[in-house]
Amino acid sequence: MTTHLTNVEEAREVLRQAFYTMDVEVLRPKKDWTARFAVGGCKSVTLGDLDFGVDVRVRAGELGAYHVNLPLTGAMAFHQGRDEPNRARAGQGAALFQPVGDTVVDSWDGDCRILAVKIGRADLETQLERMLDRPVRGPVDLGQVLDTRSGPGASWARLVRLITADASGPNGLTGHPVIGARMKEALITGLLLSTDHKYRGPLERQSPALAAPGAIRRVVEAMRAQPGRPFTVADLAGIAGVGSRALQQSFARYVGMPPMTYLKQIRLALVHDGLRAADPGTTTVAQVAYRYGFTHLGRFAAAYRERYDVPPSETLRG
Repeated sequence: MTTHLTNVEEAREVLRQAFYTMDVEVLRPKKDWTARFAVGGCKSVTLGDLDFGVDVRVRAGELGAYHVNLPLTGAMAFHQGRDEPNRARAGQGAALFQPVGDTVVDSWDGDCRILAVKIGRADLETQLERMLDRPVRGPVDLGQVLDTRSGPGASWARLVRLITADASGPNGLTGHPVIGARMKEALITGLLLSTDHKYRGPLERQSPALAAPGAIRRVVEAMRAQPGRPFTVADLAGIAGVGSRALQQSFARYVGMPPMTYLKQIRLALVHDGLRAADPGTTTVAQVAYRYGFTHLGRFAAAYRERYDVPPSETLRG
């Protein structure tokens, strides 16, 4: 939902509620300006589509979170702590901020519309620990600017656009317990693999130790005990007591497929049995599919047909 604002006090209050307490100063006042803010997400990852419509300077102090400003149009100048002033411009780069250090957007141009991504400090650092399979002493010193012209940075910027549009609109999938958790995980993981920091090399080089067979059995038992639970790879890695990469590689070795693929096979089998036993007069395919964790009926139907050679509706009528 988009909010239209016509004065600095209103804008400051919206930003305080969604992001941080900020001091906003209009640099070049003009008549009849309107700010347009659309904000969504959750406590751990907040997403905003922000357009002030007038040149401003913003002071936010220490953020306590990791933050990215991705310009869609125009540009902004910024600095944090003792870092040299820098600039982020649409189509070229995004501004990155750490949890510590006084944060200042020296000039946010009136024609600069940004996508703002706030990531909880614990969420990013915990995800990094899972990926590395070892503790992390934070904060992680992300580079000042993420290059979004090509490569991983450009891919991550496209992902931010997609998820922000979903989060700031009504009835988006980011609010769903299954899909939303995976979107959040993808956003944080993508940032860690796209920007410069001291753990970037180890993330790309590391081959984590495999989980023990007993740990994989625990994960399989958890899947079978709660097949409809909105598991993410990180959730399953926590059950195994290893990192996400180690879990993926261990499943490939011991089970022959990725963990989420194995979970889907469990769910399909349960749906198949449920449809065969159900009364078609009182039960729908969607009810059974949702019960076992399928939230996208189109993809579910395609996967079911690929496995059983018939549509799920035919099994229900059978």
